[in-house]
Amino acid sequence: MSNNLKEAALDYHRLPRPGKTEVVPTKPYSSQHDLALAYSPGVAFPCLEIEQNPQDAYEYTNKGNLVAVISNGTAVLGLGDIGALAGKPVMEGKGLLFKIFAGIDCFDIEVNEKDPEKFIQVVKAIAPTFGGINLEDIKAPECFEIERRLKEECNIPVMHDDQHGTAIISAAGLLNALELQGKKIEEIKLVVNGAGAAAVSCTRLYVALGVNPANIVMCDSKGVINRRRPNLSPQKAEFATDRDIETLAQAMAGADVFLGLSVKDVVTTEMVQSMAPNPIVFALANPDPEISYDKAIASRPDLIFATGRSDYPNQINNVLGFPYIFRGALDSGATQINEAMKLSAVRAIAELAKQPVPSVVNAAYGMTNLKFGRDYILPKPLDPRLLTTVAPAVARGAMESGVARRPITNWDEYNVKLRTLMGVDNQLSRRFTDAAKANPKRVIFSEGNTDSMLRAASNALRIGICTPILLGNEEMIEKRAKRLGIKLDGIEIVNPRHDREAERRHQFALKLAQKRQRQGVTYPEALENMFDRNYFGMMMVEEHLADAIICGTYSSNSMPTEIAKEVIGIRPSYKHFASLHIVDTQKGILFIADTAINQSTDEDTLFDIARLARNSVEFFSQDPNIAMISFSNFGSSSMPESVKVHNVVERMQAMYPELPIDGEMTLNYALNPELRDATFPFSRLKGKKVNTLVFPNLSAASTAYRMLLEMGVGEAIGPIQMGLNKPVHFINVDTPVRDIVNLVTMAVLDAAVQQKLEAAVAVKIDK
Repeated sequence: MSNNLKEAALDYHRLPRPGKTEVVPTKPYSSQHDLALAYSPGVAFPCLEIEQNPQDAYEYTNKGNLVAVISNGTAVLGLGDIGALAGKPVMEGKGLLFKIFAGIDCFDIEVNEKDPEKFIQVVKAIAPTFGGINLEDIKAPECFEIERRLKEECNIPVMHDDQHGTAIISAAGLLNALELQGKKIEEIKLVVNGAGAAAVSCTRLYVALGVNPANIVMCDSKGVINRRRPNLSPQKAEFATDRDIETLAQAMAGADVFLGLSVKDVVTTEMVQSMAPNPIVFALANPDPEISYDKAIASRPDLIFATGRSDYPNQINNVLGFPYIFRGALDSGATQINEAMKLSAVRAIAELAKQPVPSVVNAAYGMTNLKFGRDYILPKPLDPRLLTTVAPAVARGAMESGVARRPITNWDEYNVKLRTLMGVDNQLSRRFTDAAKANPKRVIFSEGNTDSMLRAASNALRIGICTPILLGNEEMIEKRAKRLGIKLDGIEIVNPRHDREAERRHQFALKLAQKRQRQGVTYPEALENMFDRNYFGMMMVEEHLADAIICGTYSSNSMPTEIAKEVIGIRPSYKHFASLHIVDTQKGILFIADTAINQSTDEDTLFDIARLARNSVEFFSQDPNIAMISFSNFGSSSMPESVKVHNVVERMQAMYPELPIDGEMTLNYALNPELRDATFPFSRLKGKKVNTLVFPNLSAASTAYRMLLEMGVGEAIGPIQMGLNKPVHFINVDTPVRDIVNLVTMAVLDAAVQQKLEAAVAVKIDK
């Protein structure tokens, strides 16, 4: 572990306040009346209701959205038996994952008790507080009995994720790998190396999916577990073989599938080569697999290989499962997480990997055409569709197996609820940041000598989303950085006015004059422009010397936007470009256009804005439900602005017959689906929750999103540029640093997609 990582991790957990979670009130508390309802005397009424009907606890308390992450610290991830208190950071982290991936509230509970019976009694006694219990980091074999007893004696879902999380995700990967390799699950020969909690649970689930127990060989540190060995635990005896073999090498000869949950480097290339044709190897030891990726892939071309690591294809990652499994269990009121629910999760995850991959997921992993195949047998952890795919499947499994106390009856409403959860607690910006960190780019900050841009560049470098390039005077930037306490290591400074940039200014001017010669641009004029940071920076992007540019603007952005049209150009099939803000609210994500570019709009401009908004929302893996905003409703006014919006709606509906778009309408009807559906039942948006607002002019759009922010309803990302040929983004230099960094994140994603598109075009040209 590097000192840098250690210090960063300690600072992360310590600052600005210790720990990773907090309790936040969900009800008003500002007045004495509020407090009288929250506590005495008003609280007595829900207490009495629950006394009469215990299920009302789900109606009047947070029980239905509260999970306990409980551990005794005896098998903390890779650290072993470090004790309950030392394991607390891990349990807090698991609670954080529950919240950010599925909107589930968590308490982490560390129980200082190793005796299984006493531990069971403690957990059982506190179970009424929770809607579900996630057992974590409890060593085998005690974990088997602890989970079994608690599942029997508690009437809420209990799952030991160390056992079942890996089992569910790897089982989904196994189904898809078998399909790709042309093998039938009931015929395969399976070798399992490791006999701990995860290995046993995986093997049991594979059997439930159809693997023949007679075709399984399980190994531990002593070799093959066979019936001749004395004193086998019940779990090992369950999978003991009658075959006359002793070693892992002997077991792997002719095997179809290898599952490793053991230690690094126990599998050799010779062992892999001895396996049956079209083998499957899941080497899941962490942090280093049973055989390295390079050795495994080099051993034979017909191999499908998976690990637990994010830096290789086919990561078996528990985060693909547990947040969404508990989400579905809680929402259906399940009394347990049973085999049917786990199998439902397996099949849902497996099926999702076969679906077309959203552009934002491709961008996160530096690809343009990520698709089901040898290197993609499971969805990526950043795939936003996991919540809306796995949770409903688990809920259905609970209902079909008879353990759901609150069956879901309206699946459309449930899907809307899940989509709303996709936007809580900055999950959207977190997902974008993770995606950018996976594929960082070179980003120019055109106003590099301003405090906010300098701080933003430093933060973006520290986070790891880009390599910053500051445009400006070197001495000024260095003095400012010293004053701000910012280190410039890793940040490049380019002064477009410096003599050493003369040749580059000359080359840029030649290129621009040639490109714009039919628009009257001469070389001397173009050369003069190259002393301007925006011209120079955009030409760096145009000439692939950088991947994206953040243009810092002051009171007006009209000059930089005009330069962008001249240097970068607007995408084919459009005559205008625009911008979009993403507002992440507690009621869901709102996409708002156009918030920064077009100060006035005619019908053609507004039509392009609507088209660009549709495409952008789809890029972010959302289904656009678009309301075209005005001060009138569906032709109630003949004023020119209303007519303009009305006409654009008709053009959009003609071009995209299946697109849920309608208007013109006032904002209250756009955001209140019940009111809209009752008043205008003919609307194409009937039954839909609007997530995209297209305003008739810049003033209205800018006012709307700024009002949302000032009212404290969420965080905004933007303005995201839509429609230019390359990633050029505009933001005011006095914007908060966090907002600039968020926009840099979007610019990096934009650049990743752009590079892949250009590469694809180049391949076509070569062919």
